[in-house]
Amino acid sequence: MTNLMKRIARPASLAATTTAGLLMALAAAPSAAAATGSPAPACVEYFQSWRYTDVHNGCGDTVSVTVEYTNRQWAPCRVIGPGQWATFAGYGTDGNYVTGVRTCDPLSGA
Repeated sequence: MTNLMKRIARPASLAATTTAGLLMALAAAPSAAAATGSPAPACVEYFQSWRYTDVHNGCGDTVSVTVEYTNRQWAPCRVIGPGQWATFAGYGTDGNYVTGVRTCDPLSGA
């Protein structure tokens, strides 16, 4: 093997090993979606625009909710008291729309 090939092979091998390690860590990490509960009660409504998604708790009890987006990402869990509002990210310029509001556990961070 020439010196040039040795110089190319070492960084390429290091990059492949690093990438494989990162992918394994991501695959082993728990999904935020796995920590979500059932669909939010019907008294919890959301209104979305390109910039914000506003969630209103019309229930008589406090609820903990998150919003799910079309790219399968979830917003951080928020606790909303009766009659209160919470603001989440909107769908943005890439059209990442909200697909639903679900209950969540605010202590798990999901």
